[in-house]
Amino acid sequence: MSQADDRFAIIRVLDRYAEILDARDWDALSEVFTPDVEMDFVSWRATDLEGVRSQIRAFLDDCGPSQHLLGNYRIEFLDDDRAHSACYVRVMHFGKGEHEGKRYEMWGEYQDEFMRTPSGWRSRKRVARARMHEGDASLLGSK
Repeated sequence: MSQADDRFAIIRVLDRYAEILDARDWDALSEVFTPDVEMDFVSWRATDLEGVRSQIRAFLDDCGPSQHLLGNYRIEFLDDDRAHSACYVRVMHFGKGEHEGKRYEMWGEYQDEFMRTPSGWRSRKRVARARMHEGDASLLGSK
């Protein structure tokens, strides 16, 4: 594979994460992360895929529809099997149930450490930082 092919493969993994969250397809997170992934979202941390899955579900299971949009991909290859990436994220969340009619929007950045695995590129570490937000965050579960 060329470095250009690898770049597009990493972007596809990043985009797949957004699709998985919006579809609430929690089992598919293994298409994005290694089993020993480390995640730092400031308000929560996890040190394996099951912990990541559990934390994300705590926020989104009781939330209404969401749309995660990614862009401005910056990818740096460290060698043939490792890369760093950063991309902007913008997420719109809508409330449901007692939070019907509320919305919460976040703008931020994901920074990942990628490694090539037998199944393709996977993130083994993600740091996520919100830069701005607007609306009512109480519609997120955050149990």
